[in-house]
Amino acid sequence: MLRQDKIVIGSLSMQFLVDGNDTGGHMAMAEMIVQPKAKVPPPHRHADVDETIHVLEGSLTYRVDDEVRTLNEGDHCFSPRGSVHHFSNAGDVPARALVVFSPAKIGPAYFSEVAQVLGAGGPPDLVALKAVMGRHGLALAP
Repeated sequence: MLRQDKIVIGSLSMQFLVDGNDTGGHMAMAEMIVQPKAKVPPPHRHADVDETIHVLEGSLTYRVDDEVRTLNEGDHCFSPRGSVHHFSNAGDVPARALVVFSPAKIGPAYFSEVAQVLGAGGPPDLVALKAVMGRHGLALAP
């Protein structure tokens, strides 16, 4: 598979290297870049998708439920389906990581739709954002 176009959502970008079409829906993998001082995405959960992140460059502060860790180059973290998770880049350089979603229910379509909602101008339309998230099995954490 050829790399897909980079999807930019504010301080976060995703470029899918493998999506569900390549794996029979088993997994998707993307290169993610989080800009310095970014606190994205908001705390959320996936109903039926596990997420694994492996930091390639820089560092991320990563929260899974009540555990908060600093992930540096070479570190990884697993967010099981249903867990509340969130990450940020408190550093001064971009953080680059591989992210794997299993199964591949979260992929380029989700991130493209979120980019459209958040890039529409003006304050974020939370109703539209929650609708996109719901269609893809995600929910904001209370």
